[in-house]
Amino acid sequence: MSQQKVTFKNKNWDVAAILQFPADFDENKQYAAIVCAHPISSCKEQTSGNIYGKALADAGFITLAFDASNQGESGGEQRFLEDPATRVEDFRCAADYLTTLPYVDNNRIGVLGVCGGGGYAVNAAMTERRFKAVGTVVAANYGRLMREGDFTPDAAIKTLEAIANQRTAEANGADQFIATYIPVNEEARKQAGINDIDIVEAVDYYTTPRGQQPGSPNKLYFAGLAPAVSFDAFHLIDHLLTQPLHIVIGDKVGGFGSYRDGFEIFAKAASKEKTLQIVPDTSHYELYDQPEATGKALEQLIPFFKKHLG
Repeated sequence: MSQQKVTFKNKNWDVAAILQFPADFDENKQYAAIVCAHPISSCKEQTSGNIYGKALADAGFITLAFDASNQGESGGEQRFLEDPATRVEDFRCAADYLTTLPYVDNNRIGVLGVCGGGGYAVNAAMTERRFKAVGTVVAANYGRLMREGDFTPDAAIKTLEAIANQRTAEANGADQFIATYIPVNEEARKQAGINDIDIVEAVDYYTTPRGQQPGSPNKLYFAGLAPAVSFDAFHLIDHLLTQPLHIVIGDKVGGFGSYRDGFEIFAKAASKEKTLQIVPDTSHYELYDQPEATGKALEQLIPFFKKHLG
């Protein structure tokens, strides 16, 4: 048994997840476990599960990669909702679930998040003390991204005004507005004149066979975005994030800002044991799935988790 589809509860709906097991798994033994969180707009079958979750399971850990509530195969009535409070609660519910498994050592649970999932992992670990070690790969603060918008001084206010207008319209009978995160394909990106490296590679990852998955349809419920605009994934990490921490970033800097977010996490975290790994000549999306880049990240992530989870 290398993996198993499972569900766990967040409030009254099911969160869909994939458990992955070490090759020599013995249900009569106890293992360290790692919760693996996907990027914004992603799903468990992509980088969090198929790359990092699998590699960490191969290294001897139980891993749990889940679809965020309201997304992928998970429940939640409002589809395609990106709500920070619900996303962070997913992590706590994942920890709850792991404690019910007799082969998981409750004192050896860690968390790893990629991109927006990394920002959420940091935020969740501040108040979820069952996470004993925290790893991030190109972690991004989704609230910062929402506030920056088109990089004009009043971008956040313009976004909030647009959300308010859309909520009014929907309250009065208009159809829901389901936006996209990125251009729907390479042709649309070129027509829009968007050449930032992160957008270019996001389109290549999410809209081609390279990374495309049914659980990641590039859909976002626009009227539900107001809480994200005021969210700061890193607020209070200088006080509450004390667990051992390993941060991975690439030095090809793009508009999503994971490079500077990595430095911010490292500078602010209260963790006494913290490390920042900069993978040279590597972009945000190369650290999603490219073997050389992910291999370098895992060369340090695996020893980090083995040290702190046993």
